[in-house]
Amino acid sequence: MHKFAVTITREIEADTAEEAALLLYQELSRGPVPDRYAVTDETNATTEVKLDREKADEFASIDHTADPGNW
Repeated sequence: MHKFAVTITREIEADTAEEAALLLYQELSRGPVPDRYAVTDETNATTEVKLDREKADEFASIDHTADPGNW
């Protein structure tokens, strides 16, 4: 298995870093899950990924911890 850093980017106006984080948290808890991500691998190569929402929802509905490939 490889390790990846997955990030989302939102431009948020706030008075402090904590407030910006709280506003992002609020947005994520109320709105749709983001479908665009920046994914950085172990070599620090970054790829922009846009997920197909229908495929992502289908993937999310399956328990992937039961997959022997994840052990």
